[in-house]
Amino acid sequence: MATDHIRYDILAQAALRGVVRTVLADAAKKGLPGEHHFKITFNTTAPGVRLSERMRTRYPNEMTIVLQHQFWDLVVTELSFEVGLSFGGIPERVAVPFEAVTAFYDPAVQFGFQFETIDGALESEPGEVSKAAEKTEPSERATAGPRARAEDKKPESLPAPEDADAPAPEQGAGGEVVRLDRFRKK
Repeated sequence: MATDHIRYDILAQAALRGVVRTVLADAAKKGLPGEHHFKITFNTTAPGVRLSERMRTRYPNEMTIVLQHQFWDLVVTELSFEVGLSFGGIPERVAVPFEAVTAFYDPAVQFGFQFETIDGALESEPGEVSKAAEKTEPSERATAGPRARAEDKKPESLPAPEDADAPAPEQGAGGEVVRLDRFRKK
């Protein structure tokens, strides 16, 4: 098999992170259109992630935030985003570099994707990256919005497209979760 000197996997992830950046920048300027809302999962230990100590203790590895009804001061830069959210009725400011984002999902149109961890896996076989990702803790969910309850939500993660238990999108819904390892040669 030929060596990928171009590193299409890295280029594809950068392009998808650009989608997240563009969508969030648009939401920061115009608000959320229609029923669109976003579930964004990120690595809380990644460099540049800013969380309160309370939130870092509660979500030591990964967390999912929901931008839907109640969020404020969404600021998007080339490298990161910051947003104000309420966690259990307590306002918090969260800052997340796009490199820390591990998954993005818009339930309104059933569109989303998961990012692979490339650092440290550059010399491993593609299957090993997927197996390592399967062993990570499921993300925990923090919700912002008037419908959010103060009690804890159950952990939630994005279903993989090949997951038989995941509900299939309705015909014509046009959304699917894209996993980058589907495009790698095995």
